[in-house]
Amino acid sequence: MAVKRDIKYLNRDFTSLRDNLIEYSKTYFPNTYNDFSPSSPGMMFMEMAAYVGDVMSFYLDNQVQETFIQYARQTENLYDLAYLLGYKPKTTSVATVDLNFYQQVPAVSDGAGGVIPDYSYALLIPENTTVGSSTDSTVNFLVQDKIDFSYSSSSDPTTVTVYQTVANAPTYYLLKKTRKAISANIKTTTFTFNSPESFGFRDITDSNIIGILDIFDAEGNEWYEVSHLAQDSIYDSITNTTQNDPNFSGNADTPNLLKIKQVQNRFATRFLNSGSLRVMFGSGNPNDTTEEIIPNPDNVGLGLPFEKDKLTTAYAPTNFVFTNTYGVSPTSNLTVRYLVGGGVSANVAGYSLTNLTTTAITFVNSTIADSSMANTVFASLETNNLLAATGGGSGDTVEEIRQNSLGNYQNQLRAITADDYNIRALSMPSQYGNLAKIYTVKEKSVNMTPGEEKSTIAMYTLSFNADGTLRTASDALKQNLITYLSQYRSIGDSIKVKDAFIINIGINFDIIVLPEYNGDEVLTECISYLINAFNINNWQVNQPIILKNLYVELDKIEGVQTVKNIEIINNTGAGYSNYSYDVVGATYNNVVYPSIDPMIFEVKYPQTDIQGRIVSY
Repeated sequence: MAVKRDIKYLNRDFTSLRDNLIEYSKTYFPNTYNDFSPSSPGMMFMEMAAYVGDVMSFYLDNQVQETFIQYARQTENLYDLAYLLGYKPKTTSVATVDLNFYQQVPAVSDGAGGVIPDYSYALLIPENTTVGSSTDSTVNFLVQDKIDFSYSSSSDPTTVTVYQTVANAPTYYLLKKTRKAISANIKTTTFTFNSPESFGFRDITDSNIIGILDIFDAEGNEWYEVSHLAQDSIYDSITNTTQNDPNFSGNADTPNLLKIKQVQNRFATRFLNSGSLRVMFGSGNPNDTTEEIIPNPDNVGLGLPFEKDKLTTAYAPTNFVFTNTYGVSPTSNLTVRYLVGGGVSANVAGYSLTNLTTTAITFVNSTIADSSMANTVFASLETNNLLAATGGGSGDTVEEIRQNSLGNYQNQLRAITADDYNIRALSMPSQYGNLAKIYTVKEKSVNMTPGEEKSTIAMYTLSFNADGTLRTASDALKQNLITYLSQYRSIGDSIKVKDAFIINIGINFDIIVLPEYNGDEVLTECISYLINAFNINNWQVNQPIILKNLYVELDKIEGVQTVKNIEIINNTGAGYSNYSYDVVGATYNNVVYPSIDPMIFEVKYPQTDIQGRIVSY
């Protein structure tokens, strides 16, 4: 008859497993084996079994831990879980800037006794032209839209001024165009495909990858990026002309028309880690044809009586058609251009972007008789940035991936609460810039004009300078943010993007050092702690300064007998923020409170703004 064994399942570490095996042997095999000395053969097998059990328990615990984004530690798992929750991690954040382009053109008679600019000498700057920095050769900015100096409209004006006169008559005019640019370099690689691969993929390994610029196959066909391979339709922008659509060509305020285009040549991307981007293609089924469609109920199944189950299907705005093909697989080599760049160093100062790449620049008019004048005009082409670039920063940290992913999943692409708007703004694709600080509140009634809705949201923002200090975000970065949030906000919400106030502070403190310690070393340790504590990455808008915590933490430093005094002072002007703040008046019960208007405390120059002294009793 089988003996009922008392088996314990709760032991998970080496010691408890070994002890349980010894106890088990003593209980059920008392006469078979009783030598439990450390050097006995029986103990060797018991300890080996305990060792295997301990290792298996560890890996089991680790595997369970790595399946939850709240606890996962391995970077690859965090990235996978982030995509599962609908969040695309950022490995870098680009800076944005407004670039001004200038060229001279000669004057020509208008046929009525006057002169006008001769636009036959207008230049054409193609899209994806790079402009380098005169102060940092490693930083380049990319202008993604083409520049045609001969074209002017309300959405793309060409500013014309008189550049040179002779006898009060203009002889040269100066043309000016403005474009937004991002800090990026174009790199090229080739994906080799000898035959169709079902759900084939290729990896790009590089640092500071922003994303894919474009992909073309050997036949010149373009491949389109989608959020996931099941999405087979994209937004396609076409020029609003009579040839494209005679019904809307008279609408001068709409230069482009938006249509939906179904594509089979498509790909999706995902970051495996901070240095690897995977490009994924479809299953290779070429049965689906490329066509343009107009969204209507039939496209989503509501108009089909046999598709009643579609009533509960969730549809994305960019995906009105579902198929089983997931796109086709490439059958020839692909030429891939991708963007790299960004980072805090990309926040270059004003008047520094002057090195324009001119190799692909041409004249709008392909036939120019006066080559000497053409050379003069071409040599006059210049570019510059009046303001500093903003928005550049590092990619998501491990904790930012974790928190942004959880926030992205909870709001399900909707922005309802203030936290929803904050998370959504932080999730803005890196090619549109990066915000350093965001604070969202309901707009105050006193700030609303008559007729404004009470659901107005005020979003206070700040960005980084090149040296990592705070500055107000540029208008271009704010406009990118507004445009990005427009597709996620509730229909009744309106958003005002404002500047948060920067209050620069300094810290003076006095300590008493224990007799047996070197005072200079102790003082250096205290300053190092305060530099880390006031690192701007650790501070948020409207965060108070709790002096009691500073006293406690400084007291913990080895060699500090006591902290006599900590004083927060306000620094203004001469490189600091122009906003002053009554620190004494804002201090209550050892807490320095922020103002009613959203603001942030910043130690701008920690090496000089934090001063400590050793005092006696």
